[in-house]
Amino acid sequence: MRPPFVHPNALCESASIGPGTRVWAFAHVLPGAVLGADNNICDGVFIENDVVTGDRVTVKCGVQLWDGLRVEDDVFIGPNATFTNDMFPRSRVQRAALPPTTLRRGCSIGANATILPGLTVGPGAMVGAGTVITTDVPANAVVVGNPTRIVGYADAEALAGPLDLPPGAPCAAVRAEVHRDARGRLSHWPLETALPFTPRRLYVVDGAPDGWARGGGAYRRSHQLLVATQGALTIAVDDGRTRMAVRLSGPEAGLHVPPGTWTLQYGHTPDASLLVLASEPFDPAERVSDYAAFAGWA
Repeated sequence: MRPPFVHPNALCESASIGPGTRVWAFAHVLPGAVLGADNNICDGVFIENDVVTGDRVTVKCGVQLWDGLRVEDDVFIGPNATFTNDMFPRSRVQRAALPPTTLRRGCSIGANATILPGLTVGPGAMVGAGTVITTDVPANAVVVGNPTRIVGYADAEALAGPLDLPPGAPCAAVRAEVHRDARGRLSHWPLETALPFTPRRLYVVDGAPDGWARGGGAYRRSHQLLVATQGALTIAVDDGRTRMAVRLSGPEAGLHVPPGTWTLQYGHTPDASLLVLASEPFDPAERVSDYAAFAGWA
């Protein structure tokens, strides 16, 4: 790989610049910064001492990377994105320790987004322009707004409901037997024939705040059946090869999620209630909650 390039009008004081990295005009890189290979540091970027970037990172114009920032491989940082590292700054008051902010592999930060101190933006996440990040962002989540709202799952095919699943989907629709009359609706689930597993655990998720997420993980052994008994929500389903976002609404159809499948719940209506039947008792050791670990295992 070619050696690093520093524009004549840039001030690069660091000797730890990876091969192929380009530092363009009017950028200033302090001596302690460590930049990986094949980075593109655009005009007018300032990089402080305690900053580390991975490989193939793009930092667009007008960005300041402050002490404590860790940027993994293949991250994109859009123009004028703003990072902070002190929740309660005072003039000329030096903090003994600063909380680290981490941008995980492959995430993208949109133009003019603001990221508060000590947070993690998950791998593959997409932060929309102007978004204000006040809490950790899950892997592959698409977030926008102030306050932050999850509006999608990166690179997922959006489906209107579980009965729209195409061949090869990482999950399966399970249809209830529905009976309606003047007394209301009865949705009947013949579990002994409808499911490829025997339920050993039941739990209910409700009261989730609008715009944020639940879940974000995969089970090694456990099958799950997900049913929206009330309201609606979206389930992102990801087996490491195919990604789908399925809208659950009402108890007439549910979603069978096999072991080794990552799920993330978002887009809850205020009255949303999710019933989950699982094939295994809860065991924290069989749950994978780090997407990078999941991607290496799936």
